[in-house]
Amino acid sequence: MTHEEILTTLGHYVDYLIAGSTAEAPLWNIEKVRSGKPNKWNYIDGCMITACLSLYKTTGDEKFLDFSKKFLDYFVKDNGVIETYDPAEYNLDNVNQGKNLFTLYDLTGDQRYRDAIETIRGQLETQPRTKEGNFWHKKIYPNQVWLDGTYMAQPFYMEYETRCNGMHGCIDSYKQFMNIQKHMKDAKTGLYYHGYDESREMYWANPETGCSANFWLRAMGWFLVAMVDTLERMDNQLYYEYRAIMAMLKDAVDAMIAFQDAESGMFWQVVDKAGVEGNYLETSGSALFAYAVLKGVRLGYLPKRYTAYGEKAFYGTCDRHLGVGADGALQLGGICLVAGLGGATRRDGSLAYYFSEPIVENDAKGVGPLLLAYTEILAAQKQ
Repeated sequence: MTHEEILTTLGHYVDYLIAGSTAEAPLWNIEKVRSGKPNKWNYIDGCMITACLSLYKTTGDEKFLDFSKKFLDYFVKDNGVIETYDPAEYNLDNVNQGKNLFTLYDLTGDQRYRDAIETIRGQLETQPRTKEGNFWHKKIYPNQVWLDGTYMAQPFYMEYETRCNGMHGCIDSYKQFMNIQKHMKDAKTGLYYHGYDESREMYWANPETGCSANFWLRAMGWFLVAMVDTLERMDNQLYYEYRAIMAMLKDAVDAMIAFQDAESGMFWQVVDKAGVEGNYLETSGSALFAYAVLKGVRLGYLPKRYTAYGEKAFYGTCDRHLGVGADGALQLGGICLVAGLGGATRRDGSLAYYFSEPIVENDAKGVGPLLLAYTEILAAQKQ
């Protein structure tokens, strides 16, 4: 497909997904579909609604706003009640959708969204933390910091503190990024490990460093986007901190560029293990890289010449994995369904583990980031 055809196809694809989805049963939440359980407030839908609201902002097409509003209104009730959301789970994933509440509140002025923002902010007030002050990824994962969690919580936290709390917690958010840089960055490659256990007690944690064993692509992608999205919500008055996160972003993007597949523009499921048996070029993390880089360039956090790396990842992913499925419907393939550390299935962070997780089509962990990157391509064309 030409670049123009890819963009047209993506327009049709997002229409197909919206037309077939409701808050009760979104087409893109493959984990939920497979579980057979009713839908709950979750980060996967959060990612898709962020993409829909970005498409509304970029294209002005009301269908994206109407869909997003209807979707969130299924969960958001009066007086700060969010159906199926339990702050006492202390799960950072559940904070992600909070970003969209700010957007809808700004667009509609509806007090329900403002009250729901307070509900989510309440979770962070008592979220358990490491001794150094980083949020635990989840209550069920004590003393653990995962890269994914920075994307889930920090942009919301930074926006709340900047807009609603006199910038009170902004330095706290910044320090959490700096602790990740201190403990989770690999000196040799410049990449970041998926997880860190401050207690060094988990079987997947290196007893010396506390880090997990490998560089998982999607975690790295979430982390890049976390930095871009947090910077976007950060007040430039925080002169030093703002520039420190910006430098960290560029450094991490540079580390990734060294591992970008020359032919496809994509990245490997385990980033630094190109060509190792079982490894594959993975969609969601490649799309997150594309989005982070294209948005980073647009907002002035990255040099303009980096556009080429972002576009290469975006178009390369579409070339390889966007097409028509056996049922004649459009689909996006090559998406790692899920990966984590620990838990009931003893996920040990090994290469064999990351290569063993299911590869699926149409899951929002890939679709959402690709649509966000698509939005950036459209925004650049408008300029």
